Amino acid sequence: MKEFIIKVKGMVCSGCENRVQNALKTIEGVAEVEADYTKETVKITTNNEISEKTIEERIENLGFEVVKED
Repeated sequence: MKEFIIKVKGMVCSGCENRVQNALKTIEGVAEVEADYTKETVKITTNNEISEKTIEERIENLGFEVVKED
């Protein structure tokens, strides 16, 4: 299993959290998703076959901004 945290801008309520969580849970290999709009983060646990880029693209397709940290 692999776990990572993605910084996400644009989530403003629990409804946004639910949208992100439900969309990411449909990706095969995603075990757990925990979105937190107050912290602007999404914590994902996956099998090792899913790339972070796949997760980021799904979040952006929902209309949220993935914040890249240098």
